[in-house]
Amino acid sequence: MTISSIISAIGNNNSVYPLLVRDCGIENPIKVALTYKQNKEDPEVAKLATRERLIDEYATSAVWLGGIPLIDLISNWIIKKKGFNPNINPKLFEEGSLQGLNYNIKKFEKTAPDAVKDLIKLANPENQKYYKKLLSLKFLASTAIPIAFMGFILPKMIFASSARRIEKLKKERQAANKTMPQPIMRPNFAAPKRDILDSFTSNKINQVAFTGFSLAKLATVSTQDKMMITDGGYTVGRVATSRKKNEAIDVGFRLSGMMFLNFVAPKWIEKFLNKVSGVELDPIMLADKAFKEKIQKGTIKLPVNDTPEMLLKFVDENPDSLFVKFANKFKKIKMLDNGIRDPRAYVNFDDLGKFRNSIADFITNAPTGKNLNRYILKAKILKGTNILANVGISSFLLAYALPKATFAFRKLVTGSDLEPGLAPDVLAAKKNN
Repeated sequence: MTISSIISAIGNNNSVYPLLVRDCGIENPIKVALTYKQNKEDPEVAKLATRERLIDEYATSAVWLGGIPLIDLISNWIIKKKGFNPNINPKLFEEGSLQGLNYNIKKFEKTAPDAVKDLIKLANPENQKYYKKLLSLKFLASTAIPIAFMGFILPKMIFASSARRIEKLKKERQAANKTMPQPIMRPNFAAPKRDILDSFTSNKINQVAFTGFSLAKLATVSTQDKMMITDGGYTVGRVATSRKKNEAIDVGFRLSGMMFLNFVAPKWIEKFLNKVSGVELDPIMLADKAFKEKIQKGTIKLPVNDTPEMLLKFVDENPDSLFVKFANKFKKIKMLDNGIRDPRAYVNFDDLGKFRNSIADFITNAPTGKNLNRYILKAKILKGTNILANVGISSFLLAYALPKATFAFRKLVTGSDLEPGLAPDVLAAKKNN
């Protein structure tokens, strides 16, 4: 794998790679270290809090980054066993003037007969209804199972383990107090304001519902989007299973910030950096020799404009073009091995149109002659720098700024720096009887 490929992968904010780099490689170790530092006022609390954070962060990452793709694989295998192709996008059931189930059957019946067979099977209303149910179950499985484990089962397991250790500490202190009683100062955990508490623990949190969405359609969203949905359920679960009211507030604040910084902020940062640098093309494309040569010769073919009609017309008539090659590589479209557009896939015209325009803008701004090589190299370096900067900024916000903000919020609400779910019980166990 080339450096350009690696940078491209971690810069794709619609994939799991940036999350993998930030989550496991940068954020988790820093979060664990900060947790210990924040609770070091009390060694027992610090030890238990660090242990809980270490198990929680890495177990959650394993389920979050590996669980959803694995469940998707199993679900797709089951759908295939039922006689359907799981790659058929249910958006095709809504017939349009340029793509749709029946439209694609007629358009591709000679050029992609095997793919069309999959579509013909779903032309039957009963089969289509059953397929939608299978996709809905796939979506529920790939979100509900991780939510149940990360949001409810895992915290209960961690809490039970900590409770046993606290009970052991209590017995040890009771035995020690019989011979050497020592008064232990206990921080004053102020009760939170009721309006703050209600905002996190109200029963309204359980009234969230999907409206205007089809579960079958949601089954086709990207892995990262499923992670975002799962993260929302995970947050609800963690608030609901919190041991103390103050912990519910603490967890709600932290996880809400984490959702924003994981799924929204990186895209905002990417958009800002792209605008400042004027470079939107992927490093892989900028490093491609054929792309550079065609710019030099002025022979790059692009759709006439970004209208849906012109985009599909170009793709279907120019399957060997660089535009189609990279559109397929970056998953703007899906091509079959024989060079025909896959009739089972749905084309997002907005994404494809933006891709076309970004190439056209780059070509328009590119100089001619010897300066072209320097221009492309500069663009490649700028784009790579933007990607690494995005990862760095996002990681800093998630690994350092958010924990620090959470600690400050905790101090404001509870009056203490210590973990609100652990500290009261640990300090009670250490208190003289």
